[in-house]
Amino acid sequence: MPRFSTCLTHTLAVLMLGSALLLSACQCGCKKCHTDMLVKPETPSAAHFDVTLKARSSGQFELDGAVLSAADLSSHFAYQKEIGQLPKTVLLLPSDVSNISKQHLQYMARMMLDYGFLVYYKDHHTLKKIHPIQGKAQATRQPIRSAGQPWLAISSK
Repeated sequence: MPRFSTCLTHTLAVLMLGSALLLSACQCGCKKCHTDMLVKPETPSAAHFDVTLKARSSGQFELDGAVLSAADLSSHFAYQKEIGQLPKTVLLLPSDVSNISKQHLQYMARMMLDYGFLVYYKDHHTLKKIHPIQGKAQATRQPIRSAGQPWLAISSK
């Protein structure tokens, strides 16, 4: 069995250690590349919704810069339903003037039952979906102008 010099043994050890580190660094980079290429679920933004509304004071809504009452907004959705352009998802955001109130949520829950779209709203940096309670909303069946009973159940998405 041949003997190698100490200098050569140390050099080979350093080279093997260096190549092991190089391979592990390449392997980590490849894993990172593959995980970056995976599709990650994103939180929906305003671009993911068909219509974006802003809550205004005293139960009003802002749609494309126009301030509408709940009845006017309901009429707008009725017209869109007639022409076949009813949105599937609606996002309700707080405006600079007002936050989203319980009254806003009640109006949107009523419209969800009437027109069949989904309504999401922003609550303290989290996106929540409105779930109308079918029995209560049908039992009360009050006009949209009155505050009425709470017609909704709230859950986070």
